[in-house]
Amino acid sequence: MTTPVRTDRAETMQARDIAVNVPTVTVDDPVAKAVRVMAVSRLPGLVVVDARSRPWAVLAGTQVLRLAVPGAYQEDPALVRTVDEDHADVFWQELADRTVGDVSPSRPAKPVTVRADATLLEVAALMARQHSPLVAVVDDDGVLVGAVTLERLITSLAVFNADD
Repeated sequence: MTTPVRTDRAETMQARDIAVNVPTVTVDDPVAKAVRVMAVSRLPGLVVVDARSRPWAVLAGTQVLRLAVPGAYQEDPALVRTVDEDHADVFWQELADRTVGDVSPSRPAKPVTVRADATLLEVAALMARQHSPLVAVVDDDGVLVGAVTLERLITSLAVFNADD
């Protein structure tokens, strides 16, 4: 099966065209702040940047959740069942004094990034390959210029390619 090539478009869309500004966190920010930033901004994940605004890590929401859930609870389901209901809802606040860097792997995976001129197919393929609902968009110097969320990508593909 071949995909028809549309020639009626003036130009194709690139990552920079659908990227949005997203709040970021650093490795020095508290885990609680990271959780709040993601929640308040309704993001599917977070971009962790270094001092030069270059992505250090791109974390899917489930990875941010792993930062917030103390390791003992992740490793021992029996321990989780011993926590009373009052404390079960505030478990993540136990990490109030821990930073993103404190609970991150010492060598994080390469950040999920694309250049600003990447095609939407490149963005989609990267998201699918990395299982990431968030991709950081960087300029030629590797500085963050925005991010593409899965929702934004899917919406852009559906609208951009609509034949009606």
